[in-house]
Amino acid sequence: MVNTHKRLKGRCPTINAFYSITLCCDHRKPLFSNYVNARLITKELFLFSKSNSINTICYVVMPDHVHWFFQLSGTANLSGVVRKFKNITTHNLNKQNSTSGKIWQSNYYDHQVRDERDLIAQARYIVANPLRAKLVDNISKYPYWDCVYL
Repeated sequence: MVNTHKRLKGRCPTINAFYSITLCCDHRKPLFSNYVNARLITKELFLFSKSNSINTICYVVMPDHVHWFFQLSGTANLSGVVRKFKNITTHNLNKQNSTSGKIWQSNYYDHQVRDERDLIAQARYIVANPLRAKLVDNISKYPYWDCVYL
């Protein structure tokens, strides 16, 4: 994964902009193939959106990573949102599993959506991830996703 800090140097996230991000588990460990861990992440995505003025468009929790598509609002900034989400989920997953240590890779991939066509393409890409990974043959059979459009 690229060094996000260096890649984004000089770029300022825009309020009300839409971002698609990918967060990978440390060493790509399949932590979310465990039902309880995956449910914790989906619950945190929901709660985080409500309490941090983030408008979640869609997400999918894959076995070793999370795709999350949202709109920044208020005074939130992209790196702050990601940092806070990683901190909360790391704490809660470690507590739940009686473990300690790193859950997420340090970096993350982000894409700022430029127009409506890109917005729809990103949502489709995210929701179809379990299909492309051949985890299911129909998205309705995959329990760890949500999308405001569906």
